[in-house]
Amino acid sequence: MELPRLDPDLPYLADVVPSVLAALGAVGFDPRIPLRDGVAGACVLLIDGLGAELLDTYASEVPVLAGLRGRTLQVGFPSTTAAGLAAIGTGCLSGEHGMVGYTFALPDAGIVNALRWRPHPWGDDLRGTAIPEQVQPMPTVFERASAAGFAVTVVNKAEFVDSGLTRAVLRGGRYVGVQGLGDLAAGVRAALAEGGFCYGYHGDLDMVGHLHGPGSEPWRMQLRQVDRLVESIVEGLPPGALLAVVADHGMVAVGESDTVDIDSAVALSNGVVGIGGEARARHVYAAAGAADDVLAAWRAELGERAWVVTRDEAIDAGWFGGTVTDSSRPRIGDVVAAARGSVALVRSTVEPIESSLRGHHGSLTTAEQRIPLLLAYG
Repeated sequence: MELPRLDPDLPYLADVVPSVLAALGAVGFDPRIPLRDGVAGACVLLIDGLGAELLDTYASEVPVLAGLRGRTLQVGFPSTTAAGLAAIGTGCLSGEHGMVGYTFALPDAGIVNALRWRPHPWGDDLRGTAIPEQVQPMPTVFERASAAGFAVTVVNKAEFVDSGLTRAVLRGGRYVGVQGLGDLAAGVRAALAEGGFCYGYHGDLDMVGHLHGPGSEPWRMQLRQVDRLVESIVEGLPPGALLAVVADHGMVAVGESDTVDIDSAVALSNGVVGIGGEARARHVYAAAGAADDVLAAWRAELGERAWVVTRDEAIDAGWFGGTVTDSSRPRIGDVVAAARGSVALVRSTVEPIESSLRGHHGSLTTAEQRIPLLLAYG
C-alpha cells in the first residue's frame, strides 16, 4: 500500500503566525507565506473545524467567508486540535512541538488527553506532575513576539485561561477570556485597535460538526454564525490592520457501517499496552517485543480501511514533519493507524462519547488536511 505524503508545495498552518509577525515587522520570524508589508496590528483567528473543502462546498451560504477565500494550506499530521493549536503557538509541526495527538503517551503519566491535560480516559489533573512548560519547552511564538516588544493578546474561552494546553503551546500573551461570539468579536476588535498581535479562537463549529456531522443543517447554521463573526471583525478593522482566518483541520462524516470498534476486536488488543490518538488517527503502543505482531494484526484486521505503519515508517514518510525530536518520538505509537475514506476506529467501551460522534478528523485525507487562509486588510 502506497503511503500518503503531505504536499511539499503547500504551506502549513504552522507557517501562518510567523508570516503575520514578519508582516508586522517582527525580526526573526520567517515570512513563509507572502503577505503585505507594513501591517499595523494583526489578528490570526482560528475557526476550529473549518476545512477548505467544506467551506468551498457551502460557500453560497457564507458570503463574507467566501469573499475572502484565498489560498489553501495544510495542517500536518495528525489533523486534530491539539496539534493544530500547537502549530499556531510554536510555528512547528508535531514532530517538534510534541503534541502528536488528541491523546498520546507521556513517560510516567501513561496515555494523556492533551485537551483536558488528564489521564485518558479519566483521572486527576496532571498540571502538577506533567508540567505543561516541560512537556512543550520551546518558546512559543507569542513569547518570542512579546520579548521583541510586541503587544500580544490571546482572546479565547475563559475556561481555558490556565489549561495545560494553553500553558504548553499558547503561553506568552495577555489572556482575554470570553464566553461567546459577541465578546470574542469585541475582544479581537479591541486588541486590533491597540495594535500589536492578537490570536483568537472559536470552537463551536467543530463541536456541532462532531455531534451532527459536517454539512448537516445544525452545522450549516453554525457556519453562518461564523460568517457573521468574521463580518463583525472585518467591518471594524483599523486602517492598516490584518485579519487572517484559518482552521486547525477539516472533518469527515462517518456512518455506522464505516466504524471499526477496537474494543470489540480481540485481534487488535493482543500485545497492546495502550491506545492513543482518536478515531481517525490511532497511536498503538505495543508490549516489549510485540511490535511486529501488533503491526501484522492491525494490518490484517483493517486491510484497506487504514494506512497502518510502524513509527519509523510514519516518520520517514514525513507525517510528523521533517524533524522529530527525541522527546516526541516515544509519544508516537509503535504502530500508527491513519483511517482512509470515511472510516472511524472507535473504542465503544473506553471512549463511549467520542465513539458516538458523527463527524471525525485526524487523518491524512484532503478533507481533513486542507484548510483555507482568509485574509482581510483594513
